Amino acid sequence: MTTVMVVDDEKHIRELIRLYLEDEGMDVVEMGNGEEAWQYYRKHQVDLIVLDVMMPQMDGWELCRRLREAGNKPVLMITAKGEPLDRIKGFELGTDDYMVKPFEPLELVMRVKALLKRYRISISQTVKLGAVTLDKTSYLVKYRDTGAQESIPPKEFELLYMLGSQPGKLYTRDMLIEQIWGYEYEGDERTVDTHIKRLRERFQEYETYFRIVTLQGFGYRLEVYRV
Repeated sequence: MTTVMVVDDEKHIRELIRLYLEDEGMDVVEMGNGEEAWQYYRKHQVDLIVLDVMMPQMDGWELCRRLREAGNKPVLMITAKGEPLDRIKGFELGTDDYMVKPFEPLELVMRVKALLKRYRISISQTVKLGAVTLDKTSYLVKYRDTGAQESIPPKEFELLYMLGSQPGKLYTRDMLIEQIWGYEYEGDERTVDTHIKRLRERFQEYETYFRIVTLQGFGYRLEVYRV
């Protein structure tokens, strides 16, 4: 289960955040000041930290600085201060996102989810499609059933990686071209179709795990059937 540490000296703020995050299936740890949070963080596993700036014993600035020195867990700062210089200071210290009180709880939930997703992708750099794993750090395709691994053409890899990163999401040809070939690409958009055809042929024997589906007139999406 994902664990979020909420650090704020205002109890009602901590409880409000906890209720909304727990509704999303997250485990929430509440801390009332920066020093308490730092001591807990040093001894326990935490996936993300939501922290206030103005707190007793150790403020959010110092806590954020220590968290960044200790690792790269995502940090979302919440503060009553909305001045641009405060936001700049937060980002300079390493916060990933910034919200100003009063805030909308549902927006906070969406931001937490986005940070967790971004963090997990940046850390793992892998996409698993059943028995097939795409490792973006090496651009290798690894096969769980045989233990083999291979390189495939970079554009094919990037195309499958993008589709596999969000199974079920529809991608139009224009979206795929902009993300993979770039905005200045002047070739035929049918090049996407050619690459999709090659991927289908290459991974035909793994169709019981995943398949690239064509939505006529719209684009493509990847469907995963087995993990």
